[in-house]
Amino acid sequence: MDFSIFGAVPLQIYLENKDKKYFDMGIWFADRQWENPRPDGLTQETRFWIDDMYMETLVQVQAFRATGDAKYLDRSSLEMVAYLDKLQMPSGLFYHEPEVKYYWGRGNGWVAAGMTELLRSLPPDHPRRARILEGYRKMMKALVDSQGADGMWRQLIDRSDSWPETSSTGMFTFAFDHRRQERLARRGYLRTGGAQGLAGAGGYVDQNADVTSICTGTNKLDDLDYYLARPRRTGDFHGQAPVLWAASALLR
Repeated sequence: MDFSIFGAVPLQIYLENKDKKYFDMGIWFADRQWENPRPDGLTQETRFWIDDMYMETLVQVQAFRATGDAKYLDRSSLEMVAYLDKLQMPSGLFYHEPEVKYYWGRGNGWVAAGMTELLRSLPPDHPRRARILEGYRKMMKALVDSQGADGMWRQLIDRSDSWPETSSTGMFTFAFDHRRQERLARRGYLRTGGAQGLAGAGGYVDQNADVTSICTGTNKLDDLDYYLARPRRTGDFHGQAPVLWAASALLR
């Protein structure tokens, strides 16, 4: 199901160097993802796991950035709203999937990053922007309330007895950067959620410039111990990249 997200990479290369071979490669992935949509207009890849709120939206956003064609934003925003309506809890956070009722850190990180990327490109007058921004703000408030005094978020966000996890912290820090564009930093969210998150994650970078305390790749299971006992890795790209995202966002 995560196959199509690869298209975001060649599209970014195209945006940097305008080499058409990368454009063609990336657009193939974006259009293949929606080549046979469901009757409700969603991609056939829809499964309502929270990871999908990044995996099924970003390549469409990148295709819009490369082409200017609004159909890609319409696809991405349709998918995002469907997931928000189905998966966002009253707390503002997201279960891993409807039957797995745990607030897994990196899964929620994919949600936060996916909404941020979409909101960065979605025009102010787009009919779905208000709904997505509502979900985004609700989530960011929940993240402010659950951030540890060390600047970190936990493997299970709402459990203080869970271990500090770096990939989710990097993703949430990246997502807080969008508040500058929305002129919401005055509420203190950027200072609290962003800068402290990056400082916290920075403490988990070792002498080899490898990020530590990264949750390994994770399937879904409705079992508390499954999430609490997930192996912690060093240098895993699930964590390396988000910490770099966070640094770049705060330097913009």
